[in-house]
Amino acid sequence: MRFETNETHDASLRSWVETANSAETDFPIQNLPSCRFEHKGEVGIGVAVGDFIVDLKRYFEIVGVPSCDVTMEIALSSDTRQSLSRDLREGCDEARKKEIAAKALIPMSLCRFLAPFEIGDYTDFYCSIFHATNVGSMFRPDNPLLPNYKYIPIGYHGRASSIVMSGTPVVRPKGQNRSDVENPPVFVPSRSLDYEMEVGFYVSKGNELGASIPLADAENHIAGLCLVNDWSARDLQSWEYQPLGPFLAKNFATTISPFVVSLEALAPFRTSAFARPEGDPSPLPYLSDEANEKAGGFDVSLDVLLVTEKMRKEKSEPYLLSRSNLKDLYWTIAQMLTHHSSNGCNMRNGDLIATGTVSGRDKSERGCLLELTWRGTEPIELPSGETRRFLEDGDEIIMRGSCEREGFRRIGFGECRGVILPAH
Repeated sequence: MRFETNETHDASLRSWVETANSAETDFPIQNLPSCRFEHKGEVGIGVAVGDFIVDLKRYFEIVGVPSCDVTMEIALSSDTRQSLSRDLREGCDEARKKEIAAKALIPMSLCRFLAPFEIGDYTDFYCSIFHATNVGSMFRPDNPLLPNYKYIPIGYHGRASSIVMSGTPVVRPKGQNRSDVENPPVFVPSRSLDYEMEVGFYVSKGNELGASIPLADAENHIAGLCLVNDWSARDLQSWEYQPLGPFLAKNFATTISPFVVSLEALAPFRTSAFARPEGDPSPLPYLSDEANEKAGGFDVSLDVLLVTEKMRKEKSEPYLLSRSNLKDLYWTIAQMLTHHSSNGCNMRNGDLIATGTVSGRDKSERGCLLELTWRGTEPIELPSGETRRFLEDGDEIIMRGSCEREGFRRIGFGECRGVILPAH
């Protein structure tokens, strides 16, 4: 299912929730992303509009929906989106508006956000050819891309237990470092701590063990998108990754944003799949679909900003490190899901799948410090007078995502942020 634009995307729609009409908000009435939150000791599922959360349990009681357990699937459904769009827009029924405002609307600032799904499994892909080429060039200058890259979406299984919500501090990990190749490794706090700007998506419904998800049906199994920071200890990674790949350098923390932006909300911002250069192989038949080729991509601008401890004390604005775009991925999210299940792996509701670092062609579009500083050899000069090769204690990374297209309202993903604490 690929959603078409409808009345909920109308750029002229305004909400009686005034903050939803601000040009700066990520959450106009045209977005309505879902979340799980805690307020006054009670956990609920809601939808963001402006600076508020609509508590869906209370909302459904107001509109007369028979009593039921509110799930994220219900929150992200087209029916719920249509109903909320009608009831939150200017000119709606005045009595219902007052009741929603009095009973179901909660200031976002009073909420604590929780993981939207129970994440049983987490898989991270490696789907930016620009990122893969840059990293490969550092280690294999004559052969940056391995032969399988253009045939197969590369991924690894991450650690679901260390996924944390935006705003959770991240403790600098310890591990084996062998930067001095003449001597044995030492066990020390990571000296090359990095972030990775990624987008994630949640599985809505899975498949039976032994079955697979066809590409044409893959988006019916995707609940929506979020932002992901796949923190990485590069010095640990370079020593441990051979022969089996990412392990302790990755699984100490992965930060996610609280809000799930539905595929329906993203309908105006669809784009074609990545245009493969002449000479690149076509995807194998199970990864090939005309609809995916025409509209399998998403035009999502992704910003990474840095605030150092010194900048925080001086009340300086966050420094923009990079700006990339999800549409530049070599593989689409549907192809990732289809490939993941192609061997009969059973995907389950709430599984989180991430794209891998999203980088573009230009240096300003590189989605991690490993690329931006070229493995630390080209330090970044900050307006504060500081330099950075990798992250230092007290540094905070802020990630933002947004979609803009002429004729439609800008929508956003909220923030994915985390500050680095010293190693224990």
